[in-house]
Amino acid sequence: MSGDRVHLRDVVLTDADLLEAWDSPAIQGEFNDFGMPPSPAPREAMAKGPLRNEHNCQLIVELVADGRPIGTVGWHKVLNGPNPESMAWNIGISLVPEARGHGYGTEAQRQLAAYLFATTGVNRVEASTDVENLAEQRSLEKAGYRREGIMRGAQHRAGGYHDLVIYARLRDDPA
Repeated sequence: MSGDRVHLRDVVLTDADLLEAWDSPAIQGEFNDFGMPPSPAPREAMAKGPLRNEHNCQLIVELVADGRPIGTVGWHKVLNGPNPESMAWNIGISLVPEARGHGYGTEAQRQLAAYLFATTGVNRVEASTDVENLAEQRSLEKAGYRREGIMRGAQHRAGGYHDLVIYARLRDDPA
C-alpha cells in the first residue's frame, strides 16, 4: 500500500531490532505508555511470514522518498454483535517522535482504511484516542474518520483511567 508520502508494508524478520528499539516510552509517547515492560519482537512468527491473520496485524510505515521506517500501524478485530457482519477493525498507529506533525499519520490511517475495505468485508474501521490527544484527533478527522463520542474511563494508563474519543469510517463514507 503506497501513497504520495508513506508506504505501508509487512513486518519482516529484519525489522525485529527496530521494533524492539521502538518499544519504549520515549518513542511510544505519553498516549501509548501503558507502563508495561518492553517485550521481545516475535521473531519466530516474523520468520514465518507477515504478522497478519484473521484477528490482527501489524505493518511498518515508511517514507516513500527514502524507504526509512517511521512507525507502525496495526488493527485488531472487534465484535459489535454475535454475527460475522457485526465485526469491525480497530486500528492504531505509532510514529517515531520526529515523524509526528507532518501528515504522515493521516496518510497512513487513510491508506489503512482503504486497504481494509478493499481486502475484507467489514463495514466499519474504527480508532480511539485519548481525549487530550488533539493531534491524533485532527489526524483521524483529516483521514476521513468521524468523531462518534466519548468512552468514559475506557483505558487504564499512567496510574488511572482515561476517557477515549472514538472515531470511525464506514465503507460508504467518502474518502
